Amino acid sequence: MTTPNVITRFAPSPTGFLHIGGARTALFNYYFAKHMGGEFHLRIEDTDKARSTDAATQAIIDGMNWLGVHHDGEIVYQSKNADAHIEAAQALLGSGAAYRCYATAEELESLRAEQGDTAFRSPHRDSTNLLDKPYTIRFRVADGTTRIKDHVQGDITWENKNFDDLVLLRADGTPTYMLAVVVDDHNMGVTHVVRGDDHLINAGRQTLIYQALGWDVPEWAHVPLIHGPDGKKLSKRHGALGAEAYRDMGYLPGGLRNYLLKLGWSHGDEELFFTDDEIAKVFTLEGINSAPARLDFDKMDFINGQHILQEAGDSLLAQSLPFLEELNEGPLSDALKARILAAMETLKPRAKTLKELAEQARYLLAKRPLELTGKSAKPLKREGAIDHLSALTLRLEPLKDTQWSHETLQELIQTYVTDNDIGFGKIGQPVRAALTGGAPSPDLSWVLALLGKDEVLGRLSDVIKSDYGKKED
Repeated sequence: MTTPNVITRFAPSPTGFLHIGGARTALFNYYFAKHMGGEFHLRIEDTDKARSTDAATQAIIDGMNWLGVHHDGEIVYQSKNADAHIEAAQALLGSGAAYRCYATAEELESLRAEQGDTAFRSPHRDSTNLLDKPYTIRFRVADGTTRIKDHVQGDITWENKNFDDLVLLRADGTPTYMLAVVVDDHNMGVTHVVRGDDHLINAGRQTLIYQALGWDVPEWAHVPLIHGPDGKKLSKRHGALGAEAYRDMGYLPGGLRNYLLKLGWSHGDEELFFTDDEIAKVFTLEGINSAPARLDFDKMDFINGQHILQEAGDSLLAQSLPFLEELNEGPLSDALKARILAAMETLKPRAKTLKELAEQARYLLAKRPLELTGKSAKPLKREGAIDHLSALTLRLEPLKDTQWSHETLQELIQTYVTDNDIGFGKIGQPVRAALTGGAPSPDLSWVLALLGKDEVLGRLSDVIKSDYGKKED
């Protein structure tokens, strides 16, 4: 089996939900791998046992599954690779690229105070004495400079004298993040590391470790972090941060994928709407912007609305069921599902989220008799309103089911308006009030057609038989 020429990975720490910034990083890795015909892998960096939880791990996996970012192969758990991490540290120790540091926590504090802002160097750095006391294994930073070519940030150079001799293995024998990441990426065959630019300086440090181990250094792409609408680093005050929160707000996975992709990546004429196949054909790391992107809920809504327009009706029905059932205060009957599915083409253009789509379908879910009070009932109290409802009912009753269509009903209402020499509002407003109770709804003829003959006549009858007066307030 041939090895793919590109392997990317997403490596979250399981300390919380799938943050939207992490989701975007996963998408960049995912689409680049697809574009290059490579593989995208998921690694859970769970070595911090104090903060990592099974619930957080599952939240990340669930978030990625919902978002539709599917990894290749099995999930890699960093905690299971400790032996490989320790082996690499011992190899560095044996080659002289690392050394034993016997300094205690108190001594380290004092040494750091003495060394001030300069990079940390242990007094044990050049010692050959083996002491019978606990020690850490530290990386020996070489003299000179370290250079990387980053696909987003360009060429970066660091003076090695500014890098600490960082710890590779703690005194208890456990590996640190900096070593574990290098070893895992190498063993997974990762060719391109695409991650947040808060890790940019780590690329310099890790490059030194790769070189000391004699391993190929992966290509780097450090993505600017997402900022809130106010231009400041994204935080909880800016609203929902986890993928599941956007799901609960009614965004489609495809819509959120598309928006996050455009949040820091561009192609050609700045088109906003992309399908997955279109993205995979054109996505490159060079298209990632080097400046931070701002979260823009208006643009997110617009893009999601475009995806709603393109989504199949049965798929939208299935995805909007939680919101519909909340409005319905219980599961939907098959008849209600069929009614909403038939109405889907009228609901789509009026909704930017699944939550809005459900709200647009509220009139289809209303239970008889509708609660008609306040402003929504006002058209029914106008002089002649109930008489018009009764007269229109007489024209609707003879229609056969096969005649009950948007076109036929539109013509029937217009004929009624003409025959009675009245403005459309005289009949349209009370009929809409009786059928929808003031809930959002499309053109009146569509309301009648989608509710169906029996439901329309039933709702009209409820109002005609009610105590609504024949005079205005």
